[in-house]
Amino acid sequence: MLLKVKPLKLLAGKPIAILHEETARFLNLHVGKRIRIKGYGRKKEIVAPIDLTGGRTMLSKGEIALSQEIIKTLNLKSKAIIEISPALKPLSLSYIHKKLEGQSLTFTEIYSIISDIVRNELTEAEVAFFVSSVAMHGMSINETVAMTKAMVRTGHKIKFDEPIIIDKHSIGGVEGNRTTPIVVSIIAAAIDHLKLKAVMPKTSSRAITSAAGTADVIETLARVEFSIPEIKKIINKTKACLVWGGSLGLAPADDKIIQVERILSLDPEAQLIASILSKKLSVNATHVLIDVSYGNGAKMRNKLEALRLKSKFEKIASMMNLNIKVVLTDGSQPIGNGIGTALEMRDVIAVLRQDKQMPLDLEQRSIFLASELLSFVKKIPIKEAETIVKGLIISGKAFEKFREILKAQGGNLSDIEEKLKLAKLKEDIRSAKAGIVIEISNKKMARIGRILGAPADHGAGIFLHKHLNDKVKKNEKIFTIYAGTKAELEYAKNLVKRTKPMIIK
Repeated sequence: MLLKVKPLKLLAGKPIAILHEETARFLNLHVGKRIRIKGYGRKKEIVAPIDLTGGRTMLSKGEIALSQEIIKTLNLKSKAIIEISPALKPLSLSYIHKKLEGQSLTFTEIYSIISDIVRNELTEAEVAFFVSSVAMHGMSINETVAMTKAMVRTGHKIKFDEPIIIDKHSIGGVEGNRTTPIVVSIIAAAIDHLKLKAVMPKTSSRAITSAAGTADVIETLARVEFSIPEIKKIINKTKACLVWGGSLGLAPADDKIIQVERILSLDPEAQLIASILSKKLSVNATHVLIDVSYGNGAKMRNKLEALRLKSKFEKIASMMNLNIKVVLTDGSQPIGNGIGTALEMRDVIAVLRQDKQMPLDLEQRSIFLASELLSFVKKIPIKEAETIVKGLIISGKAFEKFREILKAQGGNLSDIEEKLKLAKLKEDIRSAKAGIVIEISNKKMARIGRILGAPADHGAGIFLHKHLNDKVKKNEKIFTIYAGTKAELEYAKNLVKRTKPMIIK
């Protein structure tokens, strides 16, 4: 059937097509059914689920409304003529049902699911069923390897000229743990200092369930969305980058799955492993450090769980011929003072600039990770690596490298107070009694941070005045919350009272 295009000024992150109800009735289509769309006389096509509109609304019977994702993919203009036809349900749906029943999947079945996700042949609800099935039943080692391989094969890869490609990743779950910008700056400075034939192309994610992701934090001061050729230019200038991976098409299925995970507040272990390793394989990494945090409120509740995950990472990486080192870190409380994009960037700058009021726990964690990574790459004793790392921070070389990376990504540190200004409304949360801080919940702090408006509102978030084992006086400030609106502030205050994210005894 031929229809006239009516473009929607809508960036949905997925293809959306809207038909007039009479057109849908003629084709025997219902909401959620799929159609194949291609320009008249062209070969390239896209599959999209449909929504309907009726009566005298936005469409006439001879029109179809398309989201910008479809318009750009098919290079269509307003009022262009397109062909549509009903599309069959993809075979991968039967494999998702199989996983929902708790059965194991083969590589072919997993590849079918992943490639259909990349081609947008599965609806958001169907991807949610897949994520839920993995969360419920888990995946074997072989299934996880298959998913990792499928994610790599359905995306782009970046090849760099240098023989050593360094990468680092945290499994997440610890609020404020903004070590990546610091570690990348230190390692990039070390590459120059030691004249290593290496680069560190760090691609990071945005927040899934936390109040900020590394890409969100960097975006307060610089661009994070680049093409692959643009990233190569940045790397040639600075030996490192701090960019968002979602714009590069590296393991694109992962980014689409993450969008659904964000809605469901799920992050299944197999998906976590495949997500991390596929991104590292996509940049041809030769040395990867993985930070597995554990503790009350972290993704891994205790050391035994963390060791089990470490073993899985090592086994799967070995099967994929990927050279990794897994370290375990304390995840029992947020790291640094800030939770939220501007607050976390303030912490990063304070550590790199060696301010007197910098968060020592963030500095120590960053030094530990950078030392482990440098020792791994250079094959030197950890003490020697630590001496080099500390020297690069104290001398200001790491901070200068951070400046270089920001500049290469279109940013700078000028007007920093304005760029990192906090939200206009705030409330000091005070202790009802004297005592010692015995618990700070990462999950509760993350939820409160998001209620306050983070990460979308850069100025929103939480500043921690107290950490675990700190002494507290009655009526003393324990943390401060920042919000852009009264409604967000009031909601967050009520949530603080109800959930008690910081416990004092």
